[in-house]
Amino acid sequence: MTEFLETSDTKRHAIMQAATTLFLTHNYRSVSMDKIAQTAPVSKATLYNHFESKNALLTAVVSQFCSSLLHTITQTLSDADDVTQTLKKIALSVVEFLYSSEGLAIYRLVISESHEFPELGQMVYDNGAKLAINQVESYLQQLDSNQFSIPNTHFSADAFFSLLKGELHFRCLLGVQPPPNEAERIQLIESATAFFLQGIRHATN
Repeated sequence: MTEFLETSDTKRHAIMQAATTLFLTHNYRSVSMDKIAQTAPVSKATLYNHFESKNALLTAVVSQFCSSLLHTITQTLSDADDVTQTLKKIALSVVEFLYSSEGLAIYRLVISESHEFPELGQMVYDNGAKLAINQVESYLQQLDSNQFSIPNTHFSADAFFSLLKGELHFRCLLGVQPPPNEAERIQLIESATAFFLQGIRHATN
């Protein structure tokens, strides 16, 4: 029984890897379940045993990316100590995802398919952006009120993520600018974090 489960998990992983590669390098609508089965490689019966449709497989692929990012944020917050360093670590995980080739491709894919597949867009929001904002909002609510003044923690959490995107992310999505290199990412994280902290700290004389 254990061997069967291990084999099943291995095949599911192979399917997910094949689908991820194909979805992100080709037009989603041009990728067939036959092609995914061939790339995995598994039989069509095995493929449909794990995923009932291409939409279900796309949902699983995108959900995996969301889960990976949220896991990193959760781990960072569970080990939180210094506020500045905690926010920088969160920013690093977000920036590394947002500006990676896979992150940009996933973003474009979700936008292009959400009109015909609205459940996908809702899933990404509910299991991605919404949870990430809620996690940071909860963290901000726990900060020492003697050091920080945050009247609207939800708006502040949203603003923190927005500082990491803005025009730069939009330009990268459009392909009119290459993703920032390591030095540029560090500068973005440093600048966004410093600006955000300046806004939520109590003014000091």
